[in-house]
Amino acid sequence: MEVSVVKRIKWLAGLLLMMAPMWAAAASPDIVLKGLDGVARNVNEFIGKGQWTVVAIWHSDCPICRRDIHEMAFFHDAHKKAKDAIVLGVSVDGFANKAKAQRFVDEHNLDFTNLIAEPEQIARFGAGRFVGTPTFYIYSPQGELAAKQVGPIGQEDIEQFIKKSDSAARKNG
Repeated sequence: MEVSVVKRIKWLAGLLLMMAPMWAAAASPDIVLKGLDGVARNVNEFIGKGQWTVVAIWHSDCPICRRDIHEMAFFHDAHKKAKDAIVLGVSVDGFANKAKAQRFVDEHNLDFTNLIAEPEQIARFGAGRFVGTPTFYIYSPQGELAAKQVGPIGQEDIEQFIKKSDSAARKNG
């Protein structure tokens, strides 16, 4: 892919994140999914705990997911010590394909929590219908849906969005 096309895609991703007020104030989803270990976990365990939460929806066969998941790993690692933001990965491979999801996590050395969902469960995350992977939902420290991004997004785009959101919150509150 040409550099100019990649720059346009990143610019568009940033623009879409800045349109976040369209989704603001949506509550975090009350969805129970299974971890790769088979243990049921409620998504609310990870959202609204005083830190930003990036929910990264991925599929093991998605070429964009395979190419860009490292961006989420970088973001997660950058915030691990400060505990001001986390990444929650959600595979839409379905539990019947748990081995494929586990292989994806292992191949990419993902050390953030990853759960497995059936594709129809993803629509319950809010902000419209589920279109495909990758999709990202960004929840505020208060647990409100702050942004949704369908398609690739980088660590820097998320960092800028959070910085602007935190700055706006300080001005308003």
